[in-house]
Amino acid sequence: MPDLDGLSALVTGGGSGIGLAAARLLAARGAKVAVLDVAPGEEFAGLVADVTDDDAVRAAVAAAAERLGGLDILVNNAGIGAAGTVEDNPDSEWHHVYDVNVVGMVRVARAALPHLRRSAHPAIVNTCSIAATAGLPQRALYSATKGAVLSLTQAMAADFVAEGIRVNCVCPGTADTPWVGRLLDAAPDPVAERAALEARQPMGRLVTAEEVAAGIAYLASPLASSVTGTALAVDGGMQGLRVRPRQ
Repeated sequence: MPDLDGLSALVTGGGSGIGLAAARLLAARGAKVAVLDVAPGEEFAGLVADVTDDDAVRAAVAAAAERLGGLDILVNNAGIGAAGTVEDNPDSEWHHVYDVNVVGMVRVARAALPHLRRSAHPAIVNTCSIAATAGLPQRALYSATKGAVLSLTQAMAADFVAEGIRVNCVCPGTADTPWVGRLLDAAPDPVAERAALEARQPMGRLVTAEEVAAGIAYLASPLASSVTGTALAVDGGMQGLRVRPRQ
């Protein structure tokens, strides 16, 4: 489906996981793609930048727009995780995770907006989470940042709708990504922990990075030209379904 032919996309956090899957799918659908990451890899036009560094972000976004001949799509995917209750994470970690997960999106969007305003089909897709709308254990800090991403998405959509810039977010359930893999590896019983994560999702399995990427590609596409301010759940039914436990 070449619905993105002629469009240019920048994907943050595009070196692995959901970001890499999104970059691959956008390219398969015809887009020219660059990725911004602290370790972007060699598969796409990689730009090294930390989203907590405003100068580095501005330079990387400008370089991406120059390489791609403009910018039509921004996928704000860079983020980090955190585990624990409100008792467990020190102030320094709260500030750092917010700086990456929330203010990082602000920095990249701020740098991209002048380029997006020159596009005929401008779109921003933020990666949010089921943690924004459902209470998950041991995820207080992470959930707080993703709740902020959801509110930020809606505010941005309201701010820029008159300019034709669409802003949406995708809300994955627990996804089978390298970050989740590291959490499982650190668990006392990784096999049991994976089984518990799978069991809490009504479909009985983790969401794949490719499934989340499909949601991102839809929201980024001109096919979704009337969709803005929307949170698209790709969570295996975790948010809305209440099913009996599997036997």
